[in-house]
Formats: sequence, structure tokens, C-alpha cells
Amino acid sequence: MAEKRNVNRKNRRLQVRYGIDSLDRVGFTCDINSEGLFIQTSNIARPGTVLRMELAIPGGSPVRFIGRVQWARKVPPNLLSLVKKGGMGIRIIRFVAGEEAYSAYCAELFRR
Repeated sequence: MAEKRNVNRKNRRLQVRYGIDSLDRVGFTCDINSEGLFIQTSNIARPGTVLRMELAIPGGSPVRFIGRVQWARKVPPNLLSLVKKGGMGIRIIRFVAGEEAYSAYCAELFRR
């Protein structure tokens, strides 16, 4: 499958809480950039679903944003650690809190 991203991502493992109406699910990022992220999880939502999200960035307050599921691949929970792309690709729609902290974190990642 051809790569559709216009921006590279950096591999980082950060905790993400997410859900449709409440932050009732937990996953971990595998990669991240200023426009979106990939969440490794067995609790996927359908592509097109809009989710509320809270990302824990190192040394900062939680970043809260609304994101849309761009693609998803369901993997059984017992195989999640073996299969790299079990989860959801998320595009950030808008920030609720912490946009500056998120932008600074991404800028630092890509400076390295």
C-alpha cells in the first residue's frame, strides 16, 4: 500500500485516553506528528468516527483534542504486542487544551 502521509512521524510511546463521549479507553501512541498519531489498541473505532482524546506528554499538562479515525486495523488483544499496526490512525481536528504544549513537543521531536 502506498504511503499517503505528507508529514513524517516520530516513533514515541505515550499514553492516550480516548472515547466517543467519555475518555473510557486507553491506548498508546506508536508514532506522532503535528497533524496526527497512531494509537496501538485492540479497542478500535470505525474510520470516520470522531473521538475525544487526552494525550499525556512528558513534563506537561495533558493535551486534549478531538480527532477523526482515518483508518483502523483490529488485532486480537493477545497479538497486539506482536503486530505493529493493530489500532487506529488519527488525524487531529481541533485542540481543546494544550495545543501550544503539543506543538512544542512535536517541534522538539523533529529537531533531534
